[in-house]
Amino acid sequence: MDFRKDSATPARKPETCPHRKRLGENVASLRARRGLTQEKLAEKVGVSTRYMQSVEAGDYFPSLPTLVRLRGSLRCEWDELFAGCEKVQ
Repeated sequence: MDFRKDSATPARKPETCPHRKRLGENVASLRARRGLTQEKLAEKVGVSTRYMQSVEAGDYFPSLPTLVRLRGSLRCEWDELFAGCEKVQ
């Protein structure tokens, strides 16, 4: 019996998507521009450092509330955060 079957936690690490990867690169760049460490940004956003590392690596896409806090902490515009993430048809 697989105990994860009904769990909200994914059983496997999700495949990397180009949009998650690009968002992660943008977050890392904006964070560096602001002179913040991953630890400090994670603290400001209210997530763990490991989660912030995963976002920057393109492993996870943050929820909308997390994105709003991330944008506020980085003091950037939405287009800066999503630069290079073209609309998928």
